[in-house]
Amino acid sequence: MRLIVKFSRKNLGANTARRFYPLRNWEIKLKSIEIVLLILESVLLVATVVLLLYSLKEGRSRKKLLLEVGRAAKILTRQEYFLTVMDSMMEAKADVIGFITGRPPLGDDEKRVKSIVVNIERLSKRGVKVKYLIPKLHDRLHVGYLYSKAGAEVRYGTCAIANDIRYIVVDDKLVVAGIPESTGETEATKKGYRIPSDSLASILKEHFCRCWEEGVVYEEYLKEIIKQTGVTPKLLGKELQIDEKELVKHS
Repeated sequence: MRLIVKFSRKNLGANTARRFYPLRNWEIKLKSIEIVLLILESVLLVATVVLLLYSLKEGRSRKKLLLEVGRAAKILTRQEYFLTVMDSMMEAKADVIGFITGRPPLGDDEKRVKSIVVNIERLSKRGVKVKYLIPKLHDRLHVGYLYSKAGAEVRYGTCAIANDIRYIVVDDKLVVAGIPESTGETEATKKGYRIPSDSLASILKEHFCRCWEEGVVYEEYLKEIIKQTGVTPKLLGKELQIDEKELVKHS
């Protein structure tokens, strides 16, 4: 009987061990999973901290960039815009190019146009090249006549950008851009921006040169208008506000 009991206990212990062995394996697996999850959580925490620090650094860089742009691009009123144009022109040492609307001056604009004419004359005497590109509209011949007479090269083109954006580029490094309140070549410039930027100046000059090559020289466009209208130089001169002698010369 003793042998039988011993044998039964031995068998019972073995059976019990077999029964609880899978539970021990699960405990080990759970601990392993917990360790992996802890490691993963730590990695994610580190990644979150890194991203947070990067975001803060990027935010500071963005703020710094906005401040620099704010200093470079000063918003100008209409009067400040024209004063800035004239002051910037007088800083020129090599060339000035302008993509303008050439609208017939009215009111205070007549004084502003006269001041620009004086600046063109001074620049021409100093050997600075001045070029203006104006939309191809017959009522823009008056400004073209004044600027051409002062010593600037003037052409008329069909590039649409002058309808909405007007600019001058001084010595390939300074841009003074003006914009109207609404789109259209008849809209007056209401405010502008003074932007010292070699890159922007290069882009605008490239666009200007492309439109310049496609444009019509002032004298040729004047001849074209005289031929199209067929009216006398006296009547046409009164309409366009151009000296009659100028029209007779190109008739």
